Amino acid sequence: MAKQKDVLEAKGTIEELLPGATFRVRLENGLEIIAHLSGQMRMNKIRLSVGDEVRIEMSPYDLSKGRITFRY
Repeated sequence: MAKQKDVLEAKGTIEELLPGATFRVRLENGLEIIAHLSGQMRMNKIRLSVGDEVRIEMSPYDLSKGRITFRY
C-alpha cells in the first residue's frame, strides 16, 4: 500500500466533537479545520476527546479539511 506523498502534516488540538466521527481541530498556526478519523484509527478503536493533541494530514488543494492520523 503506497502512502500519499502530496499531503501537508500539522499538529493541532481537538476543540469540539461533531457528529459522524468528525472533529473541529485548532492547528498550531491558529487555523480551525474539520477533520475525520483515518481508517487505521477507526479499526483500532482509538477514542478522542476535547483537548487531545493530534497529527493532521491535509490535502494541498483544500486546507479546510483534514484527516487525523495520530494521537499524542
